[in-house]
Amino acid sequence: MIPGKILEMPAILIADDDQLFLHTLATSLRKKGFNPVTADTIVKATALQQKHQPASAVVDLKIGSESGLRLIPLLRSFNPNIEIIVLTGYASIATAVSAIKLGAKDYLCKPVDTLQILSALNISKLQPDHEQCPVIPEARMPVYQLEWEYLQKVLLEHNGNISAAARSLGMHRRTLQRKLNKRSGSR
Repeated sequence: MIPGKILEMPAILIADDDQLFLHTLATSLRKKGFNPVTADTIVKATALQQKHQPASAVVDLKIGSESGLRLIPLLRSFNPNIEIIVLTGYASIATAVSAIKLGAKDYLCKPVDTLQILSALNISKLQPDHEQCPVIPEARMPVYQLEWEYLQKVLLEHNGNISAAARSLGMHRRTLQRKLNKRSGSR
């Protein structure tokens, strides 16, 4: 170690299109002594991965109109040892299984706090008396959200090829594109 040089914590990448969540989580991590870097698109997240080489990442399942699942293999291609946590407002078994198969360490439902994220990442700066409680969604997932997540899963299975995914689903390519372009939180 060089005398007078401050040892900086490895970066934690946060990829989410919700600006308020990004700011709140980054501020909380900074206060706990971590080095958060934030991105609101998949393109920005991969650029930050190359620049900062984070040891951990917190990725939202839906980033803008894209699936956050696409980001997992991209991050792992730069650093196979990166620990990735996937967050979602609406959990489903299909997307949880897909996230884990792609290399995510854990899959958490929002709302989630900083300590739950750090606990899932097994980061040692946790308060010893804090116990993580499972987060259970209060409402059932709406049908349009289930549909969007299923479409994302099928699209992922076909490596992003919309035509192949549409054939697999038995629908026209334009219909699939229209459904994918809709925001998951709206009808």
